[in-house]
Amino acid sequence: MSSDDRFVIVGGGLAAAKVAEALRANDFPGSITLIGAEEWLPYERPPLSKEHMTGKKQLAEFTVQPRQWYRDHNVEVRVGTTVEGLDPAAKTITLPDGSTVAYDKLALATGSTPRTLSIPGADAPNVYTLRNIEDSDTLIEFFASAAQRIVIIGAGWIGMEVAAAARAADVEVTIVESSEHPLHASLGPEMGEVFAELHRSHGVDLRVGAQVTEITTTEGIGTRLATGVKLADDTVIEAEAVLVAVGARPNIELAADAGLDVDGGVLVDEHLATSDPNIVAVGDIAEQQHPVLGRRIRVEHWANALNQPAVAAATMLGKEASYDRLPYFFTDQYDLGMEYTGYAATGDYDRVVTRGDVEKREFVAFWLDSDNRVLAGMNVNVWDVTDRIKELILAGEPVDPQALADTSKPL
Repeated sequence: MSSDDRFVIVGGGLAAAKVAEALRANDFPGSITLIGAEEWLPYERPPLSKEHMTGKKQLAEFTVQPRQWYRDHNVEVRVGTTVEGLDPAAKTITLPDGSTVAYDKLALATGSTPRTLSIPGADAPNVYTLRNIEDSDTLIEFFASAAQRIVIIGAGWIGMEVAAAARAADVEVTIVESSEHPLHASLGPEMGEVFAELHRSHGVDLRVGAQVTEITTTEGIGTRLATGVKLADDTVIEAEAVLVAVGARPNIELAADAGLDVDGGVLVDEHLATSDPNIVAVGDIAEQQHPVLGRRIRVEHWANALNQPAVAAATMLGKEASYDRLPYFFTDQYDLGMEYTGYAATGDYDRVVTRGDVEKREFVAFWLDSDNRVLAGMNVNVWDVTDRIKELILAGEPVDPQALADTSKPL
């Protein structure tokens, strides 16, 4: 690498910042430009629905690096700037003012955008989504107001974590979920019920198998405000705010318009290289050919944004590296802490085996395939077992389900 080399990173989150860190850690001598759409320096997103929302952390505490770090490491940061176009043949990106920035290597870390609903009332100003610090602060302000009720549409991770934060602030919460179980896509029905019981025990009105057809509204002073939701059976649930938490879509438009190979995300190989060898993709948008799992996966979780950049940076530098970490995510809700390791998509697993006390929410769950091989494991309020879970998954060997469930036998 030469000091004349120009590396550009498009994205303003954790993954983007970690690519810059990894490039300088590998003694890259050239220029680095990081371009992010938000007005803030790159920060981590999990606290938005966890510690920040419950008042335990402020933005500075989960900002990846302070401004001085970028100065000290000669990284140019352009915040509040949306990249409008990408020309792989010319090796340039286009900015809103029509100017271009040239690159020799490019990292795409454009993240994702909350999905919205195309139903009446969805455009009311007190219908919220959660993706950035402003969204989190808006919900915090609502929790602290005189308002007492919120309806959350969607029982995924964001919906459930916000519900926990709202209950901690003594706000009445109703969650409406179209599936028969919360967290169905992530955990399946068996473990989804654990979280259903958790929330109901903390006073959440959880309504599953229910479809929202309308966000009800009323005319306020100069604006129209949401007053709750209407369900397919004509039930009306009143509230002073509505949170739409029905998943996110990866921001792949820039890559797709440039002709890169995309599907559900930007297609990358085990080195995180896209169909253009001069461009890598990381984080929410990266749909990777995983060398251990032997399949393409795209995982919208913090661990990928944290760990993929080291491999992406190595690939940009022409070094041999592959991203072979197992998927990992975590959550904290009320008095429940959980870590999940592995990959067990709906339809891939045959059974779930639990080890410990499920009723007390102190257990480990294992997803097994039809050959009794461990695909994934989740530890709930049980710690220091993640490495053992990884070993069981990576071994790829059948296990004895009865022994697995027996706490007298070491993992």
